[in-house]
Amino acid sequence: MNLAIIKYNAGNIQSVLFALERLGVSASVTDDPAQISAADKVIFPGVGEASTAMQFLREKGMDQLIPSLTQPVLGICLGMQLLCDYSAENDTHCLGVFDNVKVTRFNPAISSIKVPQIGWNKIASLQGPLFDGIEEGAYCYYVHGYYAGISPYTIACTHYDLMYSAALQKNNFYGVQFHPEKSAATGEHILKNFLTL
Repeated sequence: MNLAIIKYNAGNIQSVLFALERLGVSASVTDDPAQISAADKVIFPGVGEASTAMQFLREKGMDQLIPSLTQPVLGICLGMQLLCDYSAENDTHCLGVFDNVKVTRFNPAISSIKVPQIGWNKIASLQGPLFDGIEEGAYCYYVHGYYAGISPYTIACTHYDLMYSAALQKNNFYGVQFHPEKSAATGEHILKNFLTL
């Protein structure tokens, strides 16, 4: 399988590579549009800040390339948020794949929640092939201060002060807010499901 991981100035690429290695899969980390377009599957990871990430993607022409991809694409954490329409993090216009989906900051003033959310949380209301064989209420690992609200694209949700999208899907685009590469057996299973789409 020809698997591409989109290279841009956002962390967690190494941990994704290690998780794939454990599944016996190798991937190329690339910002070459031809290589990304030719891949069977594309992973769009990310830890970092939305506006600088979008600036980098625009400079590389990735803002045009990514929404035009037709193979299965998996956005992880910031990668998923960048597939949305807009992020309140530094007033950032994103890639607009999940149209009309806005990314908002958790508000610690409303309740006593800690921001960012760091640690394990349950995923629920699971739909679609990404979650084949995953139990309702399984735990995944999160590190994030911003979230995408519930929308027609929501295929899993999580509760942290409020209900938000743990995962989104539109056509060939999938996004997960949690880190499957850090989510033990559940995360490995979800990655495996993505690889067999």
